[in-house]
Amino acid sequence: MLCATYSTVKRQAGVTAKEFDFVIVGAGSAGCVLADRLSASGKHRVLVLEAGGSDRQFWIKIPVGYAVNYAKPALNWGYHTDADTALNGRKSYWPRGKVIGGSSSINAMAYVRGQARDFDDWAAAGAQGWGWDAVRGIYDGMETQSDAPGQGGPVWVQNLSDQMNPFSRNFLTAAQQAGFANIDDINAPGADGVGFYRSNVKRGMRWSAADAFLRPALKRPNVTLISRAHVTQLEFSGTRVDGLSYTRGGQTHRVVARKEVILSAGAINSPQLLQLSGIGPAALLQSQGITVRHDLPQVGQGLQDHLAVSYQFRALQKTLNNILGHPLGRMAAGARYVMTRRGPLAVPVNQVGGFVRSDADLDAPDIQLFCNPASYEVTPAGKVIVDRDPGYLLSAQQCRPTSRGSVQINSADYRDAPTIQANSLSTNEDCDAAVRASRIIRALSRTPALQAVTAASKLEGFDTMDDDALLAEFRNRAGTVYHPTCTCRMGQSAADSVLNARLQVHGVAGLRVADASAFPNITSGNTNAPTMMLAMRAANLILQDAG
Repeated sequence: MLCATYSTVKRQAGVTAKEFDFVIVGAGSAGCVLADRLSASGKHRVLVLEAGGSDRQFWIKIPVGYAVNYAKPALNWGYHTDADTALNGRKSYWPRGKVIGGSSSINAMAYVRGQARDFDDWAAAGAQGWGWDAVRGIYDGMETQSDAPGQGGPVWVQNLSDQMNPFSRNFLTAAQQAGFANIDDINAPGADGVGFYRSNVKRGMRWSAADAFLRPALKRPNVTLISRAHVTQLEFSGTRVDGLSYTRGGQTHRVVARKEVILSAGAINSPQLLQLSGIGPAALLQSQGITVRHDLPQVGQGLQDHLAVSYQFRALQKTLNNILGHPLGRMAAGARYVMTRRGPLAVPVNQVGGFVRSDADLDAPDIQLFCNPASYEVTPAGKVIVDRDPGYLLSAQQCRPTSRGSVQINSADYRDAPTIQANSLSTNEDCDAAVRASRIIRALSRTPALQAVTAASKLEGFDTMDDDALLAEFRNRAGTVYHPTCTCRMGQSAADSVLNARLQVHGVAGLRVADASAFPNITSGNTNAPTMMLAMRAANLILQDAG
């Protein structure tokens, strides 16, 4: 079982118990991939340290359990941003996975590669070798499509269109009426339109990075996983990182990395750990009493995230509300799930969506859509309460925001959450995109297909708002789509980035960062698939450099 290697560090003949070739910080979407690929040859001893605990939990494995795990402290770092001026001073809740599998164990399971231009722009930003022609092959090699299972990659990508709620087909018709094509696969090259989302679900259960990569890796004698291990700082030998310290059960431990330490702790925790270890903006580190090991100004800078607005409507036809909004409906769905692993509980919340152009003259889609056959409210404590009466939701986000924020430590204590400044809508381009996204939602809502099944908008006056009112409403209600990236981004030099194109930290030997923080810029859609892809290619680079 997975938990068999949680508690102890295994010994091998002739090797000290706390010495490994590679030490990976974080068993999330990237760390699980690295654990598998770096250990596959059997030549390298690999240690994975994870601050959270087991992912073998009922609501993690059930796809619809996303709504339960969204605010569960046992699985979640539960971060909050600072007050965001452009969002009327609101603080945003940013859940990040603190569990085996990381955020791939608590996310909405949508599998979205991103658009080809995303990765060509990575290469243009200084991440040579990360253009679409290179990364497309990585994606192809790591995936198994449920409707083309001969590919054989570890990441299972399920086509769930046969199980989507019947109401969802209204969204496809509405998209056509609004001028957007219906497409079979939004991950197909050049995809431009709306279709059913594909998901990391296998046999009716979440298929996380832990399922795809970590569990196979743990069957090897050269892989060790230690859970509930909170890394406190990196250790140095001169200017080289040669290990780290972590706490577990009230005790402090040190491990040595004979080859490399790899940070895969995510876009919040990776820059935090660098700063706590003396790698980052010198003035910030000195202000917190931390010895500056390497002045690297861009650590924690460049934060990007997707910001979406959602509008909800009361429906005249049955939606998921008629099932999940009622005790008897939930019981019936639960019984069906237990018996068949199918039905409403086996399908993630995001059912229909895709990439569309807000203007036909644009050279690529600029807006991502999410259309869900349910309406609900979220309490201040994060509890999701599904409406009892039928309803649905339309949501839109800008694909490629230009605003950038930051992550900065508040103290030298690893237990203190860092300051997250989202800096939303800080450019005119992003403000314009917020209006365009809102217009698209309204265009969909006005189509005959949705008008025929809609009783009313839950927000009075939505249909008559002008652009100024749409932007004001966006500022008042828009929220994160939980895609923080770019805080340790790849680039050309230490002046504009944290990493080189091989994911090595500028000016620090023995240390790499491989997770969503390494993105030079945010991809157009959901970020879990690009994060796993990045880790797959990172493993290739690491093994090349290790000889």
